[in-house]
Amino acid sequence: MPKKIDVDEGRAALAAVEAAIAADAKPGRTELATAVRYLLQLLVEKAPGNSVEVRVPPFGAVQVVQGPRHTRGTPPNVVETDAATWIALATGRERWVDAAAAGRIVASGVRADVSGLLPLRP
Repeated sequence: MPKKIDVDEGRAALAAVEAAIAADAKPGRTELATAVRYLLQLLVEKAPGNSVEVRVPPFGAVQVVQGPRHTRGTPPNVVETDAATWIALATGRERWVDAAAAGRIVASGVRADVSGLLPLRP
């Protein structure tokens, strides 16, 4: 099990990433990875379970939402997006429907719409 990210560390990484985005600069890889993983950690805390896999390659993947447990092969309910889109969704800077319409979210399965869980409160 991965090490839990401390709230202060997660918030600091998220602030650094958002400052870089606001300055139209590229966020540091370490801060970006920590921010993504911190927000995934918050999603797990908000909606524990094993029926939906949320992937933000190459930084992390978690299983969330109560329901049928998945144990082998490709999960039936998958959400995949890039780091910038995940951070925008999780912080409320972008709506799920807009990111999906723009093709920045790949969601498959009847439980894959996790928009009701967003935004998170970092």
